Amino acid sequence: MKQIEKTELTVSKILEAAIEEFGTKGYNGGTINNICKKGINKGLVYHNFKDKDELYLTCLKESCEKLVAMVKEKDCTSDMLEYMNIRMHFFKEYSNEAHIFFEAILQPQENLRCKIQDILLPFEEINEQIYRSAIASVTLRDDVTEDEALQYFRQMQQMFNAYFGSPAYRHMALDEQIKEHEMNLPKLFHFMLYGIAKGGEGK
Repeated sequence: MKQIEKTELTVSKILEAAIEEFGTKGYNGGTINNICKKGINKGLVYHNFKDKDELYLTCLKESCEKLVAMVKEKDCTSDMLEYMNIRMHFFKEYSNEAHIFFEAILQPQENLRCKIQDILLPFEEINEQIYRSAIASVTLRDDVTEDEALQYFRQMQQMFNAYFGSPAYRHMALDEQIKEHEMNLPKLFHFMLYGIAKGGEGK
């Protein structure tokens, strides 16, 4: 086996163990020592990854890429219902990856916030496509531009995610947080698109 193949195999084994560790215990509970208990040499971990942060971020990147690939394979960026179904399938099929992914969205580590945002950019681009498709399907009010509508969607999504990372939800297990988040997201999306007043504009 060539050296490059050995290195790739080693990194793959480290990531597999790390995804299980961070997926079950989160960033704060996960440790490199625990990862090494799965038969992985600590020296090899630090040879391939600078520290716990780099390893965690690599796991997040792997998780994000997996979800994005699933969405692109189904080509569902114009179908909100199918998009949500894929997200739920991702959660059920790849629970450890989903835990890492949603923890980064709902409870991002402050010292890693900027790097997390960079990793999640492909996912945010998919959300932008969903938003644009939804906006294109309705007639906007005369005083609302497409750019203003997109900005509104972005702000509401950020506030919605922050709400699930608030103290009111921190007592909840991450599984429950994800379930609540995914169940309520379509309703929020509907409110953003159609409003909450019957008939609209006070009618």
